[in-house]
Amino acid sequence: MQRLTRAPWALLLLAGLAALAVWLWGMGGMAVLERWAADGQRDAQNAMAGLLRRLKAGDAAALSGLLGFCFAYGFFHAAGPGHGKVLIGGYGLGRRVPVGRLAGLAVASSLAQAGTAVALVYGGVFLLDWSRERMVDTAEAWLAPLSYVLIGLVGLWLLLRGARKLWGQRVGAATTAKVPDHHHDNHHHAHHDHEHHEHHDHDHAHCDSCGHAHGPSIEQAAQVRSLRDAMVLIGAVAVRPCTGALFLLILTWRMGIDAAGIAGAFVMGLGTASVTVLVAVLSVTARESALAQVAGGPSMARALSLIEIAAGALVVLVAAQLFASAI
Repeated sequence: MQRLTRAPWALLLLAGLAALAVWLWGMGGMAVLERWAADGQRDAQNAMAGLLRRLKAGDAAALSGLLGFCFAYGFFHAAGPGHGKVLIGGYGLGRRVPVGRLAGLAVASSLAQAGTAVALVYGGVFLLDWSRERMVDTAEAWLAPLSYVLIGLVGLWLLLRGARKLWGQRVGAATTAKVPDHHHDNHHHAHHDHEHHEHHDHDHAHCDSCGHAHGPSIEQAAQVRSLRDAMVLIGAVAVRPCTGALFLLILTWRMGIDAAGIAGAFVMGLGTASVTVLVAVLSVTARESALAQVAGGPSMARALSLIEIAAGALVVLVAAQLFASAI
C-alpha cells in the first residue's frame, strides 16, 4: 500500500512535464510565448533608443530610465522561449540541488551572458575591426547553435545518468533477491564498499537491515555537486550573448557613451536572471514536492532516476528545437 501511495507523485511530475511539452510544441504554446516576448522586447528597445538620445544630449536623468528599460528588456527576453530557462529548470528537476545554489547559478549564468556580449562587441571593435552585422551574425549563426548543442549535451547527460541509475537499481534489486542473507552480508557488502570508493557521485540511503545503502539520503542528495557542473551550466548559457545587449553596446559605443551601454548590458542580465531564478525556484519546488512523498530507500532512488530521465529528455527536446530553428 505504501508503494502505491508513493508512486503517483513521481508519475504526476512526469505527466506535468509531458503536458508542458505537448502545450509548447503540439498546441502552439511556443508561438504564443514568442509573440508576447517579441512585442515586449520591441517596445523596450524603442524606448531605450529614445533614452540613449537624451543621455547623449546630456540628460543625466535618462540613465535611470535606460537601466529600467534594460531590466525590462532582459525580463521579456527571458520570458520567451530561451535556452537559459530550459537548462536551469531541467537541471533543477534532474538533480537535487538546494534552491539557493541553483538560483545563484541562474544569476551567474545571466551575468556571464552579459559579459560575453561585452567581450564580443569590444573584442570585435578593437581587435578584429568587425562591423555591427558581423558581430550579430557571429552571435546568431555560430554562438547560438553552439549554445544549444552544449545544452542538449547536458540534457543527454542527465537522461543517461538517470537511466544508468535506474538500470543499476533494478539489477541490484534482482541480485539481492537471489543472494542468500549471509552471502549478502559479507561478499556483496564488500563489493559494494569497493564500488562506493570508486564512484564518488554514488548516492545512497543507509539500510538498517543489511548495513549498507540502497538509495540516496536527504543529506547526501543535497550535497554540493561540483565546480565542473557549475561551470558547464554557466558556460552553456553564457556562450550565446543576448542580441539586445549587442544592440545596446554597439549603439552606445558609436554614441561615445560606452559606460552606459556596459552598465545596461549587465542590468539586462539581471532582468533575464529574474525569470531564470523564478524557474529555478519552481523546478526545485516541484521536485521536492514529489520527493517529499518518498521517505527514502529504493522508492526514493527510483523516483530520483525517473525525474532525472524526464528532465534530461525535456532539455534535449527543447535544445534540438532551438538548434533546428537557428540553422
